[in-house]
Amino acid sequence: MAEKEKRAKKIRKKLLHKYRLVVLNEDTFEERFSFKLNRLNVFVFSTVFAVFLITVTTVIIAFTPLREYIPGYSSTALKLKATELTFKTDSLQQVINVNEQYLASIRKVLTGDVKTVVFNKDSIIEAAKVDFSKLNLAASKQDSILRERVQQEDKYNPLTGPAEVSFVLFAPVKGTISEGYNPKEKHFAVDIVTVKDAPVKATADGTIIFAEWTADTGYVVIIEHANNLISVYKHNASLSKEQGELVKAGEVVATAGNTGDLSTGPHLHFELWRDGYPINPTNFIDFD
Repeated sequence: MAEKEKRAKKIRKKLLHKYRLVVLNEDTFEERFSFKLNRLNVFVFSTVFAVFLITVTTVIIAFTPLREYIPGYSSTALKLKATELTFKTDSLQQVINVNEQYLASIRKVLTGDVKTVVFNKDSIIEAAKVDFSKLNLAASKQDSILRERVQQEDKYNPLTGPAEVSFVLFAPVKGTISEGYNPKEKHFAVDIVTVKDAPVKATADGTIIFAEWTADTGYVVIIEHANNLISVYKHNASLSKEQGELVKAGEVVATAGNTGDLSTGPHLHFELWRDGYPINPTNFIDFD
């Protein structure tokens, strides 16, 4: 016990022993200022100063923008910006993929590498598949007899006559017919010579079911009308309507031109189809 007490007194004496820290002028040895210190004071001061430095550094790192300059730390704004740029990059990549697909399809059209154009209308599909060289448009004897019988039965039927709706067709363009409707030569349309960029108008109210470019006939518009009637406009210079749009009779759907491999000059190739069969447009429309 005595040794422990002596040791404790010795340590206490060392800690509390006073020292004097003097700052002198090097040339004149004049005393500038001095401090009275002991080991305990130095230890306490060093500890407090270290804690203060640690606290200040922690506050700077946690709550000030200065932490951005410390390696390993990044700001919230930079993280948000990086996330936003990631989303933008993903969106741009999707747009690039769509554009590449579009350009690939356009390249195929321009090079003539187009095998089939598929429509979502049964009448158009069936009409496109018909072999016109073997097609006989004349009514058979049985069909003629059946039609005459139906006409006789409905002649005095009050439910049929008044319910019929008058259907008026307008000329899509004004001009001279250079080649008429000729089923024998498989020309199921009329070619109307007109000036370039002349407005091409819808022949009746309807819905546009096709408005695209084809290699052979250029810009093509196909409109579905009432009574299972379909009108086709080919070799246009440009299109002013898109697929799915509703149009009124006389509304401009394209401009006349000379597009497509089968075109020989500015004109409109105009077709009329009824129930999947071609009909002569001049029987219903005055083009003069």
